[in-house]
Amino acid sequence: MTDPQVAVAMLGIFIFIILLGFPIAFTLMAMGIGFGYYAYYDAGRMWMSYTRALQEDAGAFTLVQNYIGGFLNNRVFDLFVNQTYSVMANDVLTAVPLFLFMGYVVERANIVDRLFQTLSVTTRRLPGSMAVAALITCTLFATATGIVGAVVTLMGLLAFPAMLKARYDTRFASGVICAGGTLGILIPPSIMLIVYAATSGVSIVRLYAGALLPGFLLAGMYLIYIVIRAIIQPGLAPKAEKLGEDIGLFQVVWMLLTSFFPLAFLITAVLGAILFGFATPSEAAAIGALGGLLLAMAYRALTWRRLQESVYLTVKTTAMVCWLFVGSWVFASVFSYLGGEQLVREFVEGLSLTPLQFLLLAQLIIFLLGWPLEWSEIIIIFVPIFLPLLPMFDIDPLFFGILIALNLQTSFLTPPMAMSAYYLKGIAPPGVQLTQIFSGSLPYVAMVFLTMILLYNVPAIIYWLPQLVYGR
Repeated sequence: MTDPQVAVAMLGIFIFIILLGFPIAFTLMAMGIGFGYYAYYDAGRMWMSYTRALQEDAGAFTLVQNYIGGFLNNRVFDLFVNQTYSVMANDVLTAVPLFLFMGYVVERANIVDRLFQTLSVTTRRLPGSMAVAALITCTLFATATGIVGAVVTLMGLLAFPAMLKARYDTRFASGVICAGGTLGILIPPSIMLIVYAATSGVSIVRLYAGALLPGFLLAGMYLIYIVIRAIIQPGLAPKAEKLGEDIGLFQVVWMLLTSFFPLAFLITAVLGAILFGFATPSEAAAIGALGGLLLAMAYRALTWRRLQESVYLTVKTTAMVCWLFVGSWVFASVFSYLGGEQLVREFVEGLSLTPLQFLLLAQLIIFLLGWPLEWSEIIIIFVPIFLPLLPMFDIDPLFFGILIALNLQTSFLTPPMAMSAYYLKGIAPPGVQLTQIFSGSLPYVAMVFLTMILLYNVPAIIYWLPQLVYGR
């Protein structure tokens, strides 16, 4: 086999192994080192010290030591160490644990319960008011945490039973929770965008600025859909009887000031500091983490146990992301060294695709990968395969990244591996069927595709804010 064929075999074996359920980060590292040992094999370098020891008639212990040393004298081990150090020293990735910590602290501070109740009262006169309140709460909470599983699970415990008790249609209610919970990977400060920035080299502040309008556009489309469905089919979302009728305007304002605005201010302050250049993403994330702690203290919800849980979950998730990066970069380096990247490039060139056709093909592949894989694996492992091809089609990596962030919304909503649906099913009442949750989520998938089409035809939605703040 030629080296490029070995590279293709390496990619195929990797996909097969992860479909069997092996841990992805360690599979990447093992295959990168295994195939890298073959790619960087240099017999002269490896057995030089052992041969010298033989010539000098060294003792058995020295021979064994030199034999082991010769076996390990392969550049793939240097590559592994260097890539590990590069990941740990990456300034962009420093923001990941800080934003995660902010999210986990906010999640455990009982803020969401207060927020949902306040918004339910505030929006009580709107059609589908509880669904509207649930979506706004999901959007704000998802933006603060960026952790889809946490948002869907917590909102599934708070808002979903309340909507079912108010006789909301099960499909309608479940779709709101599942779709709203995924918005955190698109709307800044998004962990996914930080990971994409570290992978692609695109400025994270430009990515945040570019994703802001598309994120709120998608959330706005969800809200419009909810209200229109509630007007056309009032049986899906009956008006809650006497909800907040005895609460005056002053009380509503006070509830907003004590529940909605503190969290909204924290997110706005963090995001504004990044977008307007007052702080780097890492510095702003540190401010956000401190703000989350102060917010939890203000609500008297900061206990030692909750702080321990937040730290543990932050370390656990950060380690997963970082080791994925290490494994991915070793794997990608070996894949490229063997000629796999050039082979992919020549194959795509041979297809004679237009930029639109290439975008459609890339997004289709990412859409299909979203069924068995998490967004982190897709961004870290497979997106780097597409990035070198973007200059060939004159596609901006920023534009490409926003489309991917939108596309990955569908990976949480599309059967058979819609993770949002499984998160919700795990804590839903026994009578709720998984097929009902799938059915409720599908209209939101259509709106994601509609938003992607809109962004392709009106790219100014992405570029307006970055160009306004940072120029061309």
